Amino acid sequence: MSDNFRFDVIAAGFSGDSSVALEALHHEDGTVRASALRALARIGTLTAEILAPYIQDSHIETRRTAVELAVPFPSVNVHQCIDDPDVFVAEMSAWCVGERMPASDIEIETLIDRTTSHTEAVVREACAAALGSLGDARGLPAILAACSDKPAVRRRAILALAPFEGEEVDAALQLALEDKDWQVRQNAEDLLNPRS
Repeated sequence: MSDNFRFDVIAAGFSGDSSVALEALHHEDGTVRASALRALARIGTLTAEILAPYIQDSHIETRRTAVELAVPFPSVNVHQCIDDPDVFVAEMSAWCVGERMPASDIEIETLIDRTTSHTEAVVREACAAALGSLGDARGLPAILAACSDKPAVRRRAILALAPFEGEEVDAALQLALEDKDWQVRQNAEDLLNPRS
């Protein structure tokens, strides 16, 4: 039943039937609620007021979808979701903040802190990438610190240095050329070559 209804909800997003999608927002199945949010976004009738409650939804897929769709709605706070118990919701939250221009101070401060303090490497990696995407100078120390993290984090942190300049950045890139991880070395080389 819910699979068929979910298909109807997805189809509504293509046909422009927002009434079906709005009804589905209250469905007991979280995957249906997530599909409803996507349908409303596709139709163009999703608003910050509709979206905001689903950031804290009980269902993981609904939360992740809500955070993903929150990019054009800066009034919808997602930075607290960087601490979500689900790592994929947390990662998506960092990505969302990195796509907002300009990000708020609290969003940038949260990214800065979690780049070095989050327990999950994939979230630290996403936070470093988001700071690089934003290019805010306040994020540079955290990105530089992430250049000494696990390999996957280092790879993203090196790329996150792209919008920055200065002696510290140059030193980090030079050090990365000697990194034991070949992808870190490659990323550093890719950033340094256009500068020469």
